Amino acid sequence: MTGIAALRVRGGPMPSPCSHDDMTHVELTWIEKKIEHWIRFGREAHEQILDRRRRVVSFQPDTIFAFVRWAANDFGTIVSRIDIVRAIRPGQPYQTLSSVRPGGEILLRLEGWPKVEAVLRHIDAVEAVGIEPDAVSPDHWRHVHNRLAAGHQPRAYTLEHHRAFLLRRSAGL
Repeated sequence: MTGIAALRVRGGPMPSPCSHDDMTHVELTWIEKKIEHWIRFGREAHEQILDRRRRVVSFQPDTIFAFVRWAANDFGTIVSRIDIVRAIRPGQPYQTLSSVRPGGEILLRLEGWPKVEAVLRHIDAVEAVGIEPDAVSPDHWRHVHNRLAAGHQPRAYTLEHHRAFLLRRSAGL
């Protein structure tokens, strides 16, 4: 079984058959206090509501977004995870993630509520400086991942860092 029929059987998100095929699709589920998946930042290009608890949001290639997943059972939290991902262009290599089709370039991937909370605070700090988190240098998100994974504090992302990133990008470096 291949194609759309296989997606239906496996229960994956159903991307719209129209011009959204080159996008990255993320299935979000929200069952209060049980399963909560949400996008913390990123410019959504399309949204498809599947039912009252599930929707699929789509991102254009090269869009950076943060995908947060949390789940609990009767005994407490069982999963806390955040991924900061760059949506890929058709034909580019990618890493796979649960609920993300086809996948993306993972810039940051951390598990455990203390680390997820540290990333969320870092995102808040970036926004407090006046920079949209999806405009931040991908290298900075890799830095945040590496520092927090090692148990250290990441460096703050400043306006000076952002200006330098924009200059490098405009120069094609």
